[in-house]
Amino acid sequence: MTSLPITLTINGHRHQLEVDPRVTLLDLLRERLDLTGTKKGCDRGQCGACTVLVDGKRINSCLALAVSHDGAQVLTIEGVANGEELHPVQAAFIAHDGFQCGFCTPGQIMSTLGLIAEGQAGDDPERIREGLSGNICRCAAYGGIVEAVLEAQQQLVKADRRTAA
Repeated sequence: MTSLPITLTINGHRHQLEVDPRVTLLDLLRERLDLTGTKKGCDRGQCGACTVLVDGKRINSCLALAVSHDGAQVLTIEGVANGEELHPVQAAFIAHDGFQCGFCTPGQIMSTLGLIAEGQAGDDPERIREGLSGNICRCAAYGGIVEAVLEAQQQLVKADRRTAA
């Protein structure tokens, strides 16, 4: 099969790649770029473990062909922290035990970032649960996840207010 040239900016770094047109974004990230924080769970778009942000929107990378995102900005879990400084969402997940085994955590964090950026989180736990319903936690750490989203959103709103002032 013929490879196709694509360019992706992943976690702020530009990558020019030749890819098989059938390769998923998930497999490109994990197998070609060694960004293994994005997990392969069900490989059918049902569990959310592979959630990344593409051009600021949440997607299941297991369902996305890499070639269909030529020119896109991709953010994976590896690009969330600022060096050693955790992002407020990551810190909130730790503070509220929003994980147990940790397998779903990268997808949960990426989906949370998208949910907050979309203005869909609100302060209603039910609304948050619905907004994250595409991300499954087999350990059932949902209570901690919802608390983490609430805290992270408050932290980000405070930070936005300080920046705007």
